[in-house]
Amino acid sequence: MANRKKDSYVLSIDQGTTSSRAIIFDSSFKIRGVQQKEFRQIFPKSGWVEHDALEILQTVIETSQSAACNKEILSSEIATIGITNQRETAVVWDKKSGKPIYNAIVWQDRRTGDLCKELRANGYDSLIREKTGLTIDPYFSATKIAWILDNVNGARERADNGELAFGTIDTWLLWNLCGGNPHLTDATNASRTMLFNITEGDWDDELLSIFRVPRSMLPKVHDSGHTFGITNFMGSKIPVCGVCGDQQSAAIGQACFKKGMVKSTYGTGCFMLLNTGDKPVFSKNRLLTTIASQLDGEKKYALEGSIFNAGTSVQWLRDGLKIIKNASESDLLAAQANENSSVFMVPAFTGLGAPYWNPNVRGAIFWANERFV
Repeated sequence: MANRKKDSYVLSIDQGTTSSRAIIFDSSFKIRGVQQKEFRQIFPKSGWVEHDALEILQTVIETSQSAACNKEILSSEIATIGITNQRETAVVWDKKSGKPIYNAIVWQDRRTGDLCKELRANGYDSLIREKTGLTIDPYFSATKIAWILDNVNGARERADNGELAFGTIDTWLLWNLCGGNPHLTDATNASRTMLFNITEGDWDDELLSIFRVPRSMLPKVHDSGHTFGITNFMGSKIPVCGVCGDQQSAAIGQACFKKGMVKSTYGTGCFMLLNTGDKPVFSKNRLLTTIASQLDGEKKYALEGSIFNAGTSVQWLRDGLKIIKNASESDLLAAQANENSSVFMVPAFTGLGAPYWNPNVRGAIFWANERFV
């Protein structure tokens, strides 16, 4: 090891909906190490989806350490860490103990459908859309926070006393991985909470009042390229110099830097983002308006179409119906399918996203008969 040629690496943490993945890149942008680990999907009731936030944290640490160890990469050779994460998923924890007061409520979760219906009935749809670019839907963080505060014993009082912290998954990871427990997020993640004013670039007091969320719970919002903190979980002090929500991160990775450029990503769900430049554009067809990136204080905006279930449909074939053993077998089944078949499936396991935004519908198979297996 004395004659080892020194290199500088970047650790990319990809914290997704069904798994955590760590990828190590060298200075030539070549992948030098990859590790991935799935974690439990918790379904307490129909339409409810939860994660164990501590389990997520552990999978991030394990995959990061394994990606380096398996390729004999020294932690001292890792120059920086970047984090991309599932968005909207809400974690609330005690500031002193650092322990979550409830499971993370996942972006797919539909339990707050009645609250969303009530908000629309009270005429808040236009206001929320104007301020946040979003439509009222259980998808976003605000109603998840409200549910936790209203349904966990003592949570509302503790929040009002400044004892609780909220964060999307990026914030939860930064709090736990960085020294000093920084309570931070970036603009792309903040823009998915339904509490963030995307033109003013700050938490919106009127929205905080509507959802009864104390400002003291919320993280400070920075550029995606901010130095968020210094970690030591790899064995050396490594700064986190980038945080970005997964779909915005994918747009950056696909070099969608110019107005009019578009990307579509297929993962747990399917998400289309169209770069609209430095001004927000509001769709007439029920697409979302969101922050695509923020660097040096300058925001870029995007239109987004969200489909909630894509990869989860393949996971259902494997774990639910048990007709495949691994995801790759779905390709073979698709190739064997009769193109003229009238059988089709709507995988609305957790409702429908754009443009319908209906949290109450569920999956269905149509035109099945005795010949359909």
